[in-house]
Amino acid sequence: MTTTIDGTGIARRIRSRVAEEVAADAGSGRTPGLATVLVGDDPASAVYVAAKRRAIREAGMRDFHRHLPQQATQHDVAAVIDAFAADPAVSGILLQLPLPRQLDAPSLIDRIPVTKDVDGLTTASTGLLARGERGLRPCTPSGVIELLDTESIPLRGAHVAVVGWGELVGRPLTQLLLQRGATVSVAHEHTTDLVAVTRSADIVVVATGVRGLIGPEHVRPGAVVIDVGIHRTPSGLTGDVRFTELDGIAARITPVPGGVGPMTIAMLMVNTLSAARWNAELDAVAA
Repeated sequence: MTTTIDGTGIARRIRSRVAEEVAADAGSGRTPGLATVLVGDDPASAVYVAAKRRAIREAGMRDFHRHLPQQATQHDVAAVIDAFAADPAVSGILLQLPLPRQLDAPSLIDRIPVTKDVDGLTTASTGLLARGERGLRPCTPSGVIELLDTESIPLRGAHVAVVGWGELVGRPLTQLLLQRGATVSVAHEHTTDLVAVTRSADIVVVATGVRGLIGPEHVRPGAVVIDVGIHRTPSGLTGDVRFTELDGIAARITPVPGGVGPMTIAMLMVNTLSAARWNAELDAVAA
């Protein structure tokens, strides 16, 4: 019998813990603040940012937000990021992606100070992750690791197949898994025999953006399956994994919705709190 991993419940407990820690830190006069920057009128981005802002406020953190028009220039967005970077009340900065076509996302992301990079996407944060040094890690990969840890699924010595080599999930997740002692195989659009990569794995993590890519032929009996994909269909949300077909094959599996998705916002809250504490440490050293 396959067990469904309750990402919603795990995320709820993380958010509650963060709120308790924020309240405890408030006594020292430190209240974390997250600045979100939304450019344009993409409906999905607006929904995601609203959910993040709501979660931050529910945790007792300060909510800073700027919404720029679709036609905003590189200079316009850079000026907003620079202002938040200089504001001591702002602990973390999140530039919502994707951006309108006229904007160069990498150069704008790299304007975010590494200590405020709650998405873990700057070049500096990527380097710190690769070297295993202190830094803020991307939220979705961190959420995957947290799910596995909460479920007491061992990583040291495990064979993990990561399907997808994207900048937001696959690449940073591979680094995190290697640092935890896992043996990692990575598949992508140029992989010629996907089944050969995934079928021997103890854990299969799928983040491709290809609906229903992974089915019973890809998963050995007793493996754990983590589905990072999310797709809107006429019948509701679904993932990169053919969920119902893996019932009775996978030992544990994340659903869509209710699996990895809620963990992303929970880990954003964790990162915002960590950023606030990191910046407070630097301020104390500089004083």
